[in-house]
Amino acid sequence: MAATLHDVAHLAGVSIKTVSNVINDYPHIRPSTREKVEAAIAQLGYQPNLTARSLRSGRTGVIGLALPELSLSYFAELADSVMVAAERRGVTVLIEQTGGDRARELEVLTSSRRQLTDGLLFSALGLGQDDARLLEVPYPVVLLGERIFDGPTDHVTMRNIEAARAATEFLLERGHRRIAIVGAHEGEVIGSAGLRLTGYRQALEAAGVGFDPELIGYTDLWHRANGATSMRALLASGVRFDAVFAFNDTLALGAMRVLQEAGIRVPDDVAVVGFDNLDEAQYSLPSLTTVDPGREEIAETAVRVLLERIDERDPAQPPRELFAEFSIVERESTRVAD
Repeated sequence: MAATLHDVAHLAGVSIKTVSNVINDYPHIRPSTREKVEAAIAQLGYQPNLTARSLRSGRTGVIGLALPELSLSYFAELADSVMVAAERRGVTVLIEQTGGDRARELEVLTSSRRQLTDGLLFSALGLGQDDARLLEVPYPVVLLGERIFDGPTDHVTMRNIEAARAATEFLLERGHRRIAIVGAHEGEVIGSAGLRLTGYRQALEAAGVGFDPELIGYTDLWHRANGATSMRALLASGVRFDAVFAFNDTLALGAMRVLQEAGIRVPDDVAVVGFDNLDEAQYSLPSLTTVDPGREEIAETAVRVLLERIDERDPAQPPRELFAEFSIVERESTRVAD
């Protein structure tokens, strides 16, 4: 028979409460007591029943965070912000990477690992609007990202259309009229790329500037290499442009490298604006003007809302859609010397 909490307490010569405190890493345990309990656990091969513990306490003190790709700086920095926000509330974060693959995202939603967590922060990329019903799961979920709207869960996201419009207006106000895009996705309407392209087009229309499809650089992924490839294609096409709006900072950094290799000065010949306000953006040469989409606010809000759902006694409260505020961070890539 499997060892029980009572067996461990009896062998260690302590109370069941003391064993529970050691298992839950309660800080105020004498080292000698902790050693006795850990030795008893090892000798008996005791395995805590996390599900039963969760049922008794109502919480495991762990939340899940599922992200598409930690190699992308935005998601790495978002994960860091989530962990900081969770730590302030005494909660641990279990991070999973989905690769943006639909099957993998479905597996995360239905995995037995969810027994280890009280709820899930879920950034979908493979799933889309038609999959909203799949978020109806028997535990709290807060959705991140821009793939699903008006779903059955709380949703914390950024103001993509408004922020992209503001970034385009920023360039228009500085006299730029031929603004190239790097990072569009062919045919996308819902999703970061589709929404940011909408904001770009709205700004052009409001300013009376015609939309030129030749200025749109399409990519599949949003890595530096994709930004570089897209910029090489724009240059090879011969299309004239005096500014670039890249749909994330990583694309912008790749694009700026190609511009500089081609002898095109940034910002004297071409101004460049990115999106995300990554830490590395302020250290590029020139430093990158970018949209700060409110990543810290997204993390703080998402953790707070998820914990509210975990603790709430009225699960009938309707889902909320919460948007972070954005700002334009001006740096050297758009600032021409007088």
